[in-house]
Amino acid sequence: MKNIYNTPIFLRKLVILPSIFVAVLAMNSCSDDFLDQPAYNSLDTESVFKNIDTAEMFVLGCYRGIVPTEMYYQLGAGDTVTHSSEDGSTNNSKYNIANYQYDAYTPNTVTGIYSAMYAVIERTNIAVSGLSKMEASSKRDALLSEVKAIRAFCYYNLIRVYGDVPSVFKPLDEMDPNDPNTLYPKRTSRDEIYDHIIADLQESVANVPSFGQSRYATTERLTKHAVNALLARIALYAAGYSLRWDLNTGSGAMMSRRSDNSRIQQLYQIADNACAAIINGGTNSLVQAQGGKSGFEALWFNFCQRKFSVTNSEILWQVAEYGANTNSAFGVYANEGSRGGTYGSRKALQFILPSYYLSFNQGDTRRDVSCTSYSVYFLNNGNASDTWVNAGTTYSCILSGKFRMGWCIAPQAADARNLNIPVLRYADVLLMYAESQNYLNGGPTAAGTTALMQVRNRAGIGAVPAPSGQQAFEAAIVQERKWEFAGEFNLRTDLIRMNRLASEIDATKQAMKNLSNKTGAYANTPVYRLYKLEKNAQIYGDPFLALKYIDITNAAEISVIINVPTSSAGFENYQTALRDIAAAHGQTTTTNDKWYPANMFQAYNSTFNSNAKRTAGFIGAAAGQLQIGSIIYTKPTGSAENGGTYPNWIEGGGDGLFYGFVPNKTELLPFAAQAAGHPLVDNPNLSQLPGY
Repeated sequence: MKNIYNTPIFLRKLVILPSIFVAVLAMNSCSDDFLDQPAYNSLDTESVFKNIDTAEMFVLGCYRGIVPTEMYYQLGAGDTVTHSSEDGSTNNSKYNIANYQYDAYTPNTVTGIYSAMYAVIERTNIAVSGLSKMEASSKRDALLSEVKAIRAFCYYNLIRVYGDVPSVFKPLDEMDPNDPNTLYPKRTSRDEIYDHIIADLQESVANVPSFGQSRYATTERLTKHAVNALLARIALYAAGYSLRWDLNTGSGAMMSRRSDNSRIQQLYQIADNACAAIINGGTNSLVQAQGGKSGFEALWFNFCQRKFSVTNSEILWQVAEYGANTNSAFGVYANEGSRGGTYGSRKALQFILPSYYLSFNQGDTRRDVSCTSYSVYFLNNGNASDTWVNAGTTYSCILSGKFRMGWCIAPQAADARNLNIPVLRYADVLLMYAESQNYLNGGPTAAGTTALMQVRNRAGIGAVPAPSGQQAFEAAIVQERKWEFAGEFNLRTDLIRMNRLASEIDATKQAMKNLSNKTGAYANTPVYRLYKLEKNAQIYGDPFLALKYIDITNAAEISVIINVPTSSAGFENYQTALRDIAAAHGQTTTTNDKWYPANMFQAYNSTFNSNAKRTAGFIGAAAGQLQIGSIIYTKPTGSAENGGTYPNWIEGGGDGLFYGFVPNKTELLPFAAQAAGHPLVDNPNLSQLPGY
């Protein structure tokens, strides 16, 4: 292979070749992901594509890096469900980006996705070129289709983050080095790119094997139904809303669909057909209740435990992240936090907005899976002999739960959590199908409603009826996607494509103010909660789901629990009184059980909450600290509990909820204009997003 562009300045701009190719025999392994194989040097791609086995190695290498860290590290929050719990706004990129406060000049921007995606795109372009020159066969055709799907996924990521981006569908060494557009391509219409990759996916579906035919042990590799699901998702994005502007004049930025309505209809039909093919195929299903767990709980517990034989029916595609070479930090950012012990000291970098936690219908089994009202903490000084407990939290520090540390297997390192990254699920197929049916038919159909109700039935809320009108049904799908996909880093851009981001942000801001004021829908939200002290098992694979609690609304009981003794002399009588209240609420108690109240609208470390925990055995600092940003756990939710004003994390002080959001601007991120390696520095032909 000729290294036409092998110069230091160019290699800084784009990564040309994959750094790893993988052993084909490893693809069937459950214990080690197929990507985690030793690298070998392969600059001569011509010889690679003379043999179908080495060509397959190259294709498998293209999977590496397709979900960059910044996709969940920076963009995994800000979706009106999950939010950053990092302290403050000054030079804190995660907190700022979760609140849509970013620009082209400070560290508060995202740059890694751009370079990572084009590195993979170049590798896939090399593979497409090499495979196209090989003799046709079923395996060659399958590999060609597979690598085109990987490329499509990368462009989908780029467009949903940046909008119009450069279009490159040839390897660099096959392009004219004298053409300025080779090294410095301009933005291309996203519609043009979408249409290209959708055509690729439509062609690819027929040639990729089904999961049953593939003999893969996990869904870490794309199969027929995964490609169909990816096709449906990208078609909905291509038909949906996005922030658009005139590429020639750089003006007129506004949220809109593409102008060709007939193409929009066609794209919805493509999505509808792709989803129907999966549903009617009969090989995929939602994980159902088993082993004493609800279906949703069984799905995520077994996913964290890497028991893919349980989850393969629902997880259509997941990114391999297991092994010394491939293990990412996914899961580090979305956990319930731990002060130490077996799990180590791991700060929770995200929290769940209490308006979302309180939005679930009674009996929805998804709430306590996606949200945890506890964090792993110690009772005393945190040494090896200490007692570790699941410490109950307040409304201002409800934490993420799908990828909690106790559910996982033992990590290989603090930042290598052994968690694969879920990309496509059957639940998503059902809700996309319900959405496309609703759009194409001017309202919900029997088939679309059945798809929605499958998701609700698995969640335990099948009694909640589906609405009948088109707009109401779409709104129901938006909410259902929130309940179903919290923490899976797609909701933020889903709201954009459905043109719901601005309205959902406004609604969430108002909901948080109403909750803070205890008005409107939150007028009767219980202030006091009685938590049971429960030890943490301190093992990986702990099936613990949710801390036992009782909402206390009876005035007589409230008068008892708020009378917290401040000296140990009164602790025993106080605990007896709390056990009596628990028993009155149907809890079986023993004299060894301990309970502690929490004022859910106060800060976790308020005087009342700290003293209450001390009566149950918390000593010293353990009574008032959490492994989460202090801007969250040391601040109340209630305005009355904050001296009559909203706490800053809700409104005010320059860093309130979504303080940086500007309609028709911040729906997309700008290209960074400074610092080496950022797109606008490397490529002077790239135009900036209007407004920056």
